[in-house]
Order: sequence, then C-alpha cells, then structure tokens
Amino acid sequence: MSAAESSLRVIAEHACFGGVQGFYEHDSVECATPMRFAVYRPPQATAGAVPALWYLAGLTCSEETFPIKAGAQRLAAEYGLLLVTPDTSPRKARLPGDDAAWDFGIAAGFYVDATVAPWSQHYRLYSWITRELPAVLAAHFPVDPGRQGIFGHSMGGHGALVCALRNPGQYRSVSALAPIGAPSHCPWGEKAFTGYLGPDRRHWAAWDASGLVRHRPWPGEIRVDQGLADRFLTEQLKPDLFVAACRDAGQRLDYRAHAGYDHGYYFVQSFVPEHLAFHAARLTG
Repeated sequence: MSAAESSLRVIAEHACFGGVQGFYEHDSVECATPMRFAVYRPPQATAGAVPALWYLAGLTCSEETFPIKAGAQRLAAEYGLLLVTPDTSPRKARLPGDDAAWDFGIAAGFYVDATVAPWSQHYRLYSWITRELPAVLAAHFPVDPGRQGIFGHSMGGHGALVCALRNPGQYRSVSALAPIGAPSHCPWGEKAFTGYLGPDRRHWAAWDASGLVRHRPWPGEIRVDQGLADRFLTEQLKPDLFVAACRDAGQRLDYRAHAGYDHGYYFVQSFVPEHLAFHAARLTG
C-alpha cells in the first residue's frame, strides 16, 4: 500500500439506510495537499465488493453537498451502489487569489490538471479523481474497480463527461445534470481554462466535452438532463453545442429537456433517481 493509500483519515461516519455515509480526508500526491471526499457504503458492501458510482459536484460545492442535498442514499442502498463524491478543489493549499471569485479557485477546480503556475502545483483534480482516488478507494473500501460509473452536475457534469470520454475503459456508464457542455465557449469555462491551462485555446481541447466527443465518442449511451428554466442555460451551459457534437460524431445521447426546472438542487433531487436507475442498470445488471 502506498503512502497516499494509507493516509486515510475519518472525519465523520453516519448510519444511513442500512449503510454508512462517511466523510474522509487523505494526503494526495497528485494535489500535493490533503484532499477530502465522501463515500456512501450501501448495506450490500458488508458482504463483498460493490460497484462505485462517482458524482462530481458543481461550482461553490464541496464533498458534502451531494450527500446532504440530493437524497441519493436510499436508492443507492436499494441498488447496492457505493457513492463517491470528491471535493471540488484543494482547500488547505492556499494560493494567492484563490478565494477572490466564486467561479475560479476554491470550489472551482473544473476537474482539469492545471498547467499554469501556481495552480499547477495543487489543482490536479482530473488525475486525482481518475487515478489516485480510485486506488485509495480500492485500498480502504469494498469496491469493484471493474464496475464504475460517473455523473455530475453543472461544472461536475462537464467533469464527468470529460473523465468518461478520456477514459472509455474505466467507466461503464456516464450521465450529467445540466452540464457545462462546451466550456471553451462560455464565460465560466473561458475563465477557468485561461487561468488553469493558459490562453492558448489549443490546450483547451482535451478538456472540452463537445470537442472530445467529436474525436472519441463514448462507446455507450450518454444521458443528459437539463432544466429549461435554468438561468445559465444559454450563456454558460450551451447544451445545443454538445448535442450537435454528439449528432455529428454518431454518439448515442439521451438528452432530456424539462420545462420549469432551474439549475439548483431541487432540479438535481428531481432527476437523481432516474440517473441512479440508469447507472444501476449498467453496473449491477
């Protein structure tokens, strides 16, 4: 077991629907700082390894947001899914200006590996989530590494799509709720990519789901849900660009638009049950 894998610290654990909702911290090598994450262990985990479903949260969120607000544990207990929720940025490695804006820095890591100093020293969320944290889970939790799915909301929807498209053999299922579908073409993404990756847009292509899917379609079906009363729909999320890219690439996409729903966790709560059913069918069937 590596030093990173053996550094797990329990922050809190709570009985929940016959399983355990836990909050943890470990010393990340990728991020060169302690990083936090949450894990829900369903009751089936007491008998053996279970599938893991990763959830990536959005701007301003933390590893606590989804476990507290989404109400997903009841169905995870029913399906036998281990829910993993990483934090959205490093918190203990403070950098100049990391709290100057809500959409860059703390709670806004954008799930990329930064290449621009000083962010490149700690903001390596992509490698932490796709490489390091899975090893930590395998070392400490009853997880089946061959059965993993990933989904997320907003910035986390962008992260889930990018992680899956760049690692098609690692995940059996992928979905997103109101994702930032084309970050190279919206203010949130342009700000984050410029800060973390530099101003050369050629370096952004590897982190943009709409660009990635044109060149490396996901081998299965992607599901996306979007509220039509979302105030960020036109300027920031741009689902039309992702839908068009999927169509051009021949990517199977189940895109569902919902009248009356906005961007917040009332929307997430409403459709999390369908997303858990979507992933359970592919991870436990």
